[in-house]
Amino acid sequence: MDHLDSLEAQSIYILREAYKKFGKLGMLWSIGKDSTVLLWLAKKAFFGHCPFPFIHVDTTYKIPEMIAYRDRIAKEYNLDLIVHTNEEALRAGMGPGKGRLVCCKALKTDGLQQVVTQYEFEGLILGIRRDEEGSRSKERVFSERNKDSEWDYTNQAPELWDQFKTDFPKGNHIRVHPILHWNEIDIWAYIERENIPLVSLYFAKNGKRYRSLGCAPCTGQIDSNATTVAEIIEELKHTTVSERAGRAQDQEDSYAMQKLRKDGYM
Repeated sequence: MDHLDSLEAQSIYILREAYKKFGKLGMLWSIGKDSTVLLWLAKKAFFGHCPFPFIHVDTTYKIPEMIAYRDRIAKEYNLDLIVHTNEEALRAGMGPGKGRLVCCKALKTDGLQQVVTQYEFEGLILGIRRDEEGSRSKERVFSERNKDSEWDYTNQAPELWDQFKTDFPKGNHIRVHPILHWNEIDIWAYIERENIPLVSLYFAKNGKRYRSLGCAPCTGQIDSNATTVAEIIEELKHTTVSERAGRAQDQEDSYAMQKLRKDGYM
């Protein structure tokens, strides 16, 4: 078994364990590379059929190509797709001009909590990785959130030898992270091996491309001439720039993501 086979097997085990242990599950799909790899893994884990809905929290500020890709893939793979927007916050004038952390909290964190409450999800499956950003390195594979989606990162059960804590108080929900142990190059190597279709924004055009995708006002491009997956992998082997360097909310506060994630951000 090679490295990618081992990563894939572990992720499929986690997905099946979550499906066995929890009731109503949903999978977050941000349209980015990580959550799209997670979609692919879910199809493998359940023999081509995903037994839970995919959730996209739409801020209405996404790059148009992302939405076109979302709709095309959802139709092509026959996904049960939930698209939710925090309409109340938008009607009240919420947007990046209010401050990026404030905007993320209202349109993403609060929007996600509305989905959890409305659909009564017991667990959410997310495509986050430990190496992507500091606060994510503190996560567990099975990570508890209280009834308000808040995360106590200072009090988490150990996960030794793949022994996952799955017994949580009723009313709380669980975040499940099947690719927490992957890194960025692993993701791209798997995309290359499996020939996974991605939104075109990841590939260079006129010397620029996106390395991490989010809302249009808060996501910058990097200088790059990588137009293929193989070229992206080679580029990443030599880069000294962090993956989320182009994400404006990370620059607004040194602990921006930890503050957002503590309150329930994905």
